[in-house]
Amino acid sequence: MEMTHAQRLILSNQYKMMTMMDPDNAERYRRYQTIIERGYGLQLRELDRDFDEMSEETCRSIINIMEMYHALQVSRGNLKEQDTIDERRVTFMGFDAATESRYLSYVRFMVNTEGRYTHFDSGSHGFNSQTPMWEKYQRMQAIWMACPRQYHLSAVEIQQIVNA
Repeated sequence: MEMTHAQRLILSNQYKMMTMMDPDNAERYRRYQTIIERGYGLQLRELDRDFDEMSEETCRSIINIMEMYHALQVSRGNLKEQDTIDERRVTFMGFDAATESRYLSYVRFMVNTEGRYTHFDSGSHGFNSQTPMWEKYQRMQAIWMACPRQYHLSAVEIQQIVNA
């Protein structure tokens, strides 16, 4: 991240204010402030990740995945014999924090900041599936999109989707 001295001073002051406004994360902001003030090149690259960009297409894909899980939950709830499908199978697990952190951050943003899909249970893991999920979700979506009534799925269709 290339910055002028003036830009570094401005950003340093921003982090200083953030330590006062958000005491729970004050240590992190102090660390960032030190990195910016001293111009530590290696750690500045770490800050670049905070300003990484996610394409509109990727954002829409994640929303579609969450919408698919909403449809799975609604459809399971509409079944006469709900016990035929374990509720855990239609619970949105999220993404792997180690390999899919950008996706995980977007999910948390959508739920916690935007207030969408608040009925999804983040549990103690905070939507961290602890295993890569992107490929599985893509397979599931392909089957879901082929269903004629995406929000009125039969038990067989739900099983096909979750087993993808």
